[in-house]
Amino acid sequence: MDFGLVLQTDPPASRVVDLMRRAERKGFTHGWTFDSAVLWQEPFVIHSQILAHTEHLKVGPMVTNPGTRTWEVTASTFATLNDMFGDRTVCGIGRGDSAMRVAGRRPNTLARISGAMKAVRALASGEEADLGGGTVVRLPWVRPGSRLPVWMAAYGPKALRMAGEEADGFILQLADPYLTASMVRTVKEAAAAAGRDPADVTVCVAAPAYVTEDDSPGALAHAREQCRWFGGMVGNHVADLVARYGEHSAAVPDALTGYIRAREGYDYSHHGRAGNPDTAFVPDEIVDRFCVLGPVEQHVDRLRALRDLGVDQFAVYDMHDAQEALIDAYGDRVIPAVNSG
Repeated sequence: MDFGLVLQTDPPASRVVDLMRRAERKGFTHGWTFDSAVLWQEPFVIHSQILAHTEHLKVGPMVTNPGTRTWEVTASTFATLNDMFGDRTVCGIGRGDSAMRVAGRRPNTLARISGAMKAVRALASGEEADLGGGTVVRLPWVRPGSRLPVWMAAYGPKALRMAGEEADGFILQLADPYLTASMVRTVKEAAAAAGRDPADVTVCVAAPAYVTEDDSPGALAHAREQCRWFGGMVGNHVADLVARYGEHSAAVPDALTGYIRAREGYDYSHHGRAGNPDTAFVPDEIVDRFCVLGPVEQHVDRLRALRDLGVDQFAVYDMHDAQEALIDAYGDRVIPAVNSG
């Protein structure tokens, strides 16, 4: 199993670079950042510095969207980074939550994501692409043989099928084994139905992790409070699904949607941060299911279970009060144990 590190691009950018360098030294293979222009610093500028100060780490947004940047600009950015540093980028893409809503726009439609995935992948690989309205362009300077993988974030049934049919990878932002099994199965079945080899769709599970010295009530309570924000972030996407399909719909499992019934609102100024006051509605049970908490042994057991479900990468959201400790614990103890058994 591969391991990735996910960070917000809070200033100073040098700290983001330093944490990514630390992660690479500890055995992480991927470095991911948020992409929300109003809330955080510009990720692709920082990506260039991460790539310049690491040797093998692959870098990308988790996730960008097709609404805040035009498709040719996104493709050109990735192609430039690949030309400078070798093919060490991955385009994670989704509908856009904070990036779109903070700017007063609605998240993108699946049709727009589909068009963007095709165009960005083609252009960054030196091929022609239709930007819409019959305008076909190509980036003539792209290095021959360069290729950009595009991984799609998804939760709902239509998005999951699209990921299987069209994307190079599937990003699932939660670490619940039950939901992971169901969603990975949907993606793989869609890939097979589209005539693709399901094994060609990389599966990445992304979630916060917090390593404790023991499983005492106090230690677990602290870990939960450091990661409860994640249930609120996922809840934004879940609320969209409930609005579309209704409560108790056969299209989306209650194991995903049930907990947001107590959700009252969301202030993006606290997005993705420990102590977010808008996530008090998230119960401990959801934090425990969606995140990976506890002593090292519990992390190893959960990640092995996810690997057995077809997960190729676990990307760790490292936004809490133990960032360096998390990287070191994973590098020294978790990653070797998961990949040795």
